[in-house]
Amino acid sequence: MNSLDNFYAFCEKIECEYSTSAVLCDYTSFKIGGKADVMVFPDTLDKISSIIDFANEQKLPVFVLGRGSNLLVSDDGIRGIVINTSKLDKIELVDETTIVCQCGASLMRLCRFALENSLSGLEFAYGIPGTAGGAAYMNAGAYGGEMKDVLVKCEHITSDGKTGSFEKNELELGYRRSVYSDRDYIITSLTLKLAKSDREAIKGKMDDLMSRRKDKQPLEYPSAGSTFKRPEGYFAGALIEQCGLKGYTVGGAQVSEKHAGFVINIGGATAEDVSELMAHCQKVVFENTGVTIEPEVKRV
Repeated sequence: MNSLDNFYAFCEKIECEYSTSAVLCDYTSFKIGGKADVMVFPDTLDKISSIIDFANEQKLPVFVLGRGSNLLVSDDGIRGIVINTSKLDKIELVDETTIVCQCGASLMRLCRFALENSLSGLEFAYGIPGTAGGAAYMNAGAYGGEMKDVLVKCEHITSDGKTGSFEKNELELGYRRSVYSDRDYIITSLTLKLAKSDREAIKGKMDDLMSRRKDKQPLEYPSAGSTFKRPEGYFAGALIEQCGLKGYTVGGAQVSEKHAGFVINIGGATAEDVSELMAHCQKVVFENTGVTIEPEVKRV
């Protein structure tokens, strides 16, 4: 038996659901990506720790997948074990203003939970695709708000299967990064501190931001959200538009005609198409403006 055959037997032993036929295009918002060797769906933290231990013993690579909203996955797929966090999605109110949620909970659900409990502070995140764990990992933000405004603690499992946590300043939350950006850890839960407010006022702000997103962003097409980080003093989308690249297409990938900050999949785009288009945008923007735009999308 090879290492993966051993792993299948191990999954059955710990009663962890797994798939050997998962194709990443079905699990990413870009709708791009090849086959995973094996995708597992642990429903407890103990199972994640056990999987990490097994992978280390067998020298199998591990990749953690939330909702795949900020990823460009290779057309060749992902080798080794893909841990899908979708079953780790519990959200609970631990006191009047504190929410604890597991990493796999969607941001949309988390925002609605805050609304139901008349808690303000997460309105900015309503409409951002992805999971709570992914939002913490990259300090997601929009419309003047960021996760750092509400996130007070993250629990995690380290690359050697140990549990731990970071609090407040230890999280090192900056523009699209956190302490986890430089560590091979799995965020397992988040603690958020919000503020009591009027439910109708919270709902009004959420509805307003969702309406603005629909008006300005190409939500009707698969994408990975904003393709490039915001260069200091500029907006990536404005620079790309300024260079006449709106609508520029490579294969099935296109610079959105609605918002040049988004590369979209107009049908059948490959990871190679997207990579070529992104590289072209970077080259043209630099040649015409002298500004370097860096990808916000994580390539796997």
